[in-house]
Amino acid sequence: MTNCLMCQRYDDTGGYLCLGCTKDTRVRLECWPDLYAGLAPFLAPSGGTAQLRGSRPVYAPLPVSEDVLDLRGPGGLVGVAERWLCDVLRARQLPKARPPMGSVEGRLKSAVAELLGHLPWVVVSWPDAGLFGVDVRDVTRGVASIVSPPEPVDRGTRMGNCPADTGDGAVCGAVLRLYAGAKTVTCQWCSTSYPPATWSGLKALMDEDLASCQP
Repeated sequence: MTNCLMCQRYDDTGGYLCLGCTKDTRVRLECWPDLYAGLAPFLAPSGGTAQLRGSRPVYAPLPVSEDVLDLRGPGGLVGVAERWLCDVLRARQLPKARPPMGSVEGRLKSAVAELLGHLPWVVVSWPDAGLFGVDVRDVTRGVASIVSPPEPVDRGTRMGNCPADTGDGAVCGAVLRLYAGAKTVTCQWCSTSYPPATWSGLKALMDEDLASCQP
């Protein structure tokens, strides 16, 4: 009965990873072949236009992402998977993996399948299970951020400071923001709402409050 080596929470299963982290690690590993395939569109170069110089046309360099190229190459996702597989086989005193053969995609699928087969042992018996799980998590997140980047956070358009009276003669002063699609400006602090019809008066109140703060 110890703490999980990934989330550091108490775990009574007796292994190195808790049930939740074990499941997450398995799901992440299973996604690697799909993530590898998902990187392919980010390698496609845009069409270049030839420019004639002398007797030969000169093409602009193709905009290929080196990061994506590395992740899809022998030292990328497949390299990480095969290195961990070698470590697991060594720790279990099993014969070394066969020399890599075939396409990078095929090698990745094979290494992932073998790692998934060893995962029950990793979770229960391998002191490096935490390092393995964390690396799988970080690599997965890194690739996923390219294949499916998160939606940008709408921080809204700053409108000024809330001029509402808080009831004790003081002005609220919290920053007002207009968010995409919103019909009104609502103060996140005092909850005062300002519909569009009041915005001209709102600007006047803001200017008045600002002037009163000047020395």
